[in-house]
Amino acid sequence: MHVLCSSPPSSPPHPFTFPFPFFPQMDRMNFLSFFLLCLTSVANGNKANKHKPWIETEYQGIVMENDNTVLLNPPLFALDKDAPLHYAGEICGFRVHNGPSGSGSVQFEAVVLDRSTGEGLVRSKEPLDCESQREHSFTIQAYDCGEGPDGVNSKKSHKATVHVRVNDVNEFSPVFVERRYEASVPEGRLFDRIVRVEALDADCSPQYSQICFYDIITPNVPFAIDNDGNIKNTEPLDSRRQRVHTFWVTAFDCGKNRAQADAQVVVTVKPSCKPGWMGWTKRVEYTPGSGSIPLFPSLHLETCEETVWNIQATVELQTGHIGKGCDRDSYSDRSVRRLCGAVRGEVDLLPPPSPAANWTSALPTLPSSDSSLVFSFNGSNHVAVVPDSVVSALSGDHFTLQLWMRRGGANIQPSTTQTRGNRKEEETIVCSTVKNDDSFSHYSLSVHGCRLSLFYWPDVSAARPVKFLWKLEQVCDSEWHHLSLSVQFPSVTLYVDGVTFDPALIHDNGAIPNPAPRQRMFIGACWEPEEKQKEILNNTIPEGKDSVKYVGGYHGLLSGVTVRPGSVEPHSVVECLYACREGLDFGDLETLGSGMKVHVNPSQSVLVLEGDDIESFNRAVQQVTYRNSLRFATPGVRPLKLTTSLRCFNEESCLSLKQLEGYLVVLQPDAPQISLSGVGPHLARPAPEFEGPRGVPLFPELRIVCSLSHAVNTAAQGMEGGALMSDAVAHTLDGCEVQPLGEELNPEREELLVDMDVVRERGLEIINTTAYIAITGAESISVYEDVLRSVRYRLAKGSARFERRFRLSCSEMNGRYTSNELTLEVNFLHSLDSLYHPSHLLASQQQFLHPSHHAGELSGHTLPNPHRNSVVPGAATVIIMVCVGFLVVMVILGVFRIRSIHRRGEGARGGAKEGSSQWDDSALTIIVNPMESYESRMGISADTEGEGEEDEEVAESPDDASDDQRIIIKKEGRDGNARRY
Repeated sequence: MHVLCSSPPSSPPHPFTFPFPFFPQMDRMNFLSFFLLCLTSVANGNKANKHKPWIETEYQGIVMENDNTVLLNPPLFALDKDAPLHYAGEICGFRVHNGPSGSGSVQFEAVVLDRSTGEGLVRSKEPLDCESQREHSFTIQAYDCGEGPDGVNSKKSHKATVHVRVNDVNEFSPVFVERRYEASVPEGRLFDRIVRVEALDADCSPQYSQICFYDIITPNVPFAIDNDGNIKNTEPLDSRRQRVHTFWVTAFDCGKNRAQADAQVVVTVKPSCKPGWMGWTKRVEYTPGSGSIPLFPSLHLETCEETVWNIQATVELQTGHIGKGCDRDSYSDRSVRRLCGAVRGEVDLLPPPSPAANWTSALPTLPSSDSSLVFSFNGSNHVAVVPDSVVSALSGDHFTLQLWMRRGGANIQPSTTQTRGNRKEEETIVCSTVKNDDSFSHYSLSVHGCRLSLFYWPDVSAARPVKFLWKLEQVCDSEWHHLSLSVQFPSVTLYVDGVTFDPALIHDNGAIPNPAPRQRMFIGACWEPEEKQKEILNNTIPEGKDSVKYVGGYHGLLSGVTVRPGSVEPHSVVECLYACREGLDFGDLETLGSGMKVHVNPSQSVLVLEGDDIESFNRAVQQVTYRNSLRFATPGVRPLKLTTSLRCFNEESCLSLKQLEGYLVVLQPDAPQISLSGVGPHLARPAPEFEGPRGVPLFPELRIVCSLSHAVNTAAQGMEGGALMSDAVAHTLDGCEVQPLGEELNPEREELLVDMDVVRERGLEIINTTAYIAITGAESISVYEDVLRSVRYRLAKGSARFERRFRLSCSEMNGRYTSNELTLEVNFLHSLDSLYHPSHLLASQQQFLHPSHHAGELSGHTLPNPHRNSVVPGAATVIIMVCVGFLVVMVILGVFRIRSIHRRGEGARGGAKEGSSQWDDSALTIIVNPMESYESRMGISADTEGEGEEDEEVAESPDDASDDQRIIIKKEGRDGNARRY
């Protein structure tokens, strides 16, 4: 039910008078009830403050730094639905509360600008500082005025969040972090950044706190600066023109405030720094016998302050042009085998050409610096056919085949028959069929591309063949390599350059035509099967002609091809045969710094250093050495290379060093002086001693001395490897020769004898011919002295002559160094039966000879008597003395006449001997020694004797043939005084 009651008028009517005429019949009680109800309704309708004020839920405010008025978005207005009632519809105030963080209300307040509109203002109680706090948050509420001036029954709105941001004011200027900046740079280069300056601004906003740009305020300087403060040079700097550059820079923030104080920059220009190796010496000299020498004693790496974290240097020594790949012993292969302790009994399949070994005479040879003989094979007609007499000593299925090989070679054109289409044929190095008791075995060593194969047939009539294959890069790299193949069937061991290689493949070849059961061996090719030859020759082989066709010709160089039957060669011997006597080495491994590594390849031709510290690396490089353990090293040039790689933290700007090239020069070694002495220029013995069964030793007191012009470097003997061996080699002979001068030995009347037991015991070789006797093999001086002292000269009965001259010479290093030539004149002492009493002859002899002459040491020429005189003692002693004196003078002159006739030539010598056989020497015995006076003088040698004989002058009348009187003037001894006889 709704009761409509109007408000009472300003002058209410009488309380009992009802103003409305539409209730005329209502009684008084009903009217009273209605009236009370209306009064209650009017009382409730007059209440004034019915609604709460209303504001936004969130406000965003901005206040400038150093100001207190906050600009809100949206503006601050409080609304009340009670408006326009007085008090109830008006806003009396705003209340600020703490924000979410518990602060903010203390610094801000809100005031009412218009109570009727509810407009308000938020402001800070004091100026704000952006640098202290840039943002503030708090809550705010609005309150109305209530129902009266006392604010009774006032209402408040909900809480609204206010976010106030303090706007920055450019109140600060930039400040440099440092007042002075210093840097140093090398001259002659442009740098992207030399030094970086930095300034800071204390303002809080990005607009005013950031440095927008820097500026160099010093004019005319060769530098520029970018907006980040990086300073670079605009032109290359020259330390000689200006060593130090000083200038000033300033900074501006984005509000265009300049720095409070400018900064000073000092750039020092260093002399030019070129990254690379400093102290490199292009030429290094090595004196043989010096042991080990440092290659780079003052070398150091300059990185120009570039930070590197890994350094690797590779040193290469190129020795491929020296001998067979490096400097090895300068002896022949046979002598080196002896020095390495190899088992004796090897057979040289490619010996030097000689009358006894003529199967290599047709092969071309090349010079070699290591005294070995190198044979060239062209793959077609260069083949060595080993004689059956040599092959017969190589039977058995246990043997060791050794050789030096170089595929290709110098000045060798490929064979036109080497290819079939595009496929190369096998090239045979050795092809052999040998007889083993009642059977024949066959083997061949071949190369095909980069493969080495051994085709072995243990029994050509029964067993099946087997092929052993090795795939080796050494076979096809056109370099010298040493191969040692030890066959102990069915086991086969291959050593290449001292390293063992196992067969890559072993297989059975199946049905292959059997080689003919015939003993033969070829070097450089193999023979074509006889079945194929018969097909070519229409099943007919010409008799008496060599119908062998060569197949699989080898194209390259070979040297030192030997086969030794029996047990296999020890590995230590194989390594010694290949070992290089020169190479790279590292001085002292204990001096290596932390993190340093060193590696040397097996041939010691490449040395690699790796490290991360420059100082340690420089010390390590200075320890790299070159060693050569040969006393007589091969002189020449060895190229050197140094390759360096660096790794830096910044790979883009990392240094790149170029390869350095130099060379090592091995100087000519001091030649050893091999001196032969202890043998006089004359050897006089009675003729019967030469006719004895043992003959007469020619050099019984021989002395051989080998001396050098400089002292021996004993420090080198402490090295490992070949140093001790090299010192022994320096005093090792490899050959001596005894040669008769004039006509060769007559084997029917004379011969030279050698103690063969000594020769065989020492493993030496001997060649004894009528023209010379040669003893070869690397052995010590004492051994050669013993052998040469055993050389004897023997004559047949009745073959004594007047004289025979011999020449002795020795050599080492395969004839590289030779001794002096020692000449020995052998004189035969003959005896003549005399009719006179010996005392008469000796008494008369004192008138013509020096008192020191003795008959037992006479030079020993047979004195013929062309006139058979019969002397009868007279009455007067004076006549006898005169006759005897005249006869003695005539005999002496006859002796010198015979010697001069002997030197006129072969024909004259023969005539003299025929004449002497007609003389009758049975009636007189005369002993004269005119040679002793100068034999006993000190310092007389064979050369002095020869000069004395050349100075001999004989005055002879051509018409005085029947008169043997002559005047002889002879320069004797060193004083050159003439003596008359």
